[in-house]
Amino acid sequence: MKRAKGIIAIVVAVVLLSGCASLQAGGSRSSSPVLDRILKKGELVVGTAGTMPPFNMVTKTGVVKGFEVDLANMIAGGMGVKARFETMPFDQLLPALEAGKVDMILSNMTMTPQRNLKVAFVGPYFISGKSILTKQKNLLSAKRPIDLNNPELTFAALDGSTSQYFVQALMPKAKCVAVKDYNEGVALVLDNKVTAFVADYPICVISTFRYPDQGLAYVTTPLTYEPIGIAVPAGDPQLINWLGNFLNAVQGSGDLAAFKDLWFGDASWLKDLP
Repeated sequence: MKRAKGIIAIVVAVVLLSGCASLQAGGSRSSSPVLDRILKKGELVVGTAGTMPPFNMVTKTGVVKGFEVDLANMIAGGMGVKARFETMPFDQLLPALEAGKVDMILSNMTMTPQRNLKVAFVGPYFISGKSILTKQKNLLSAKRPIDLNNPELTFAALDGSTSQYFVQALMPKAKCVAVKDYNEGVALVLDNKVTAFVADYPICVISTFRYPDQGLAYVTTPLTYEPIGIAVPAGDPQLINWLGNFLNAVQGSGDLAAFKDLWFGDASWLKDLP
């Protein structure tokens, strides 16, 4: 882990220097409204739920951390500005972006056609898929949503998420309970108030690490394909182009993979959770 952190620190420094130089050279001629706002303020405002470890989380000391937080800080460094994080319920993130309250969203958000009608996406920077977290081991053999389309089953899903749509559209006979964050969804499973919690595969895996003695299990083969991307306001092609080039650079260099290894290959961060 120390070696990976060292590599990332070097890349951040290189990106920061090259990013600052290019922006200083051409920034004055920019007609990019959101990018201009970021550079003028010297601050990149990032919207995130803060309840999706290890993608994003608020520690017991109130610090926002996670894979996406590190990526956002790296993006801000490439722009020569500082990142500030605004945490809010997941279903409030897109309205905040459209209202200009945040400059971009990094919060395990799937790039869907419906969302893309209102905002732009850059990525993906992570590939995920739906799974279910449950205590009922007989559900683990599910291969398709139809295998879970049963009126006797009750699923919790994050309000406003693709998980909620997944249950409502593909398992209409089952009951769906909308929750405000992942912690609430997991708690409902732990308390036997729902049959299962539908969430992205990494979230289900991490939940079994967090509660190792609670009998939790998950479907090991993702039930969907979920490309996770950065949501940005529509109408700013320069910002979209800049972010696309930035992601290509960190993906091609292997440094994005190093970030993933830091957060998904080592669960030492669990001790920081409330």
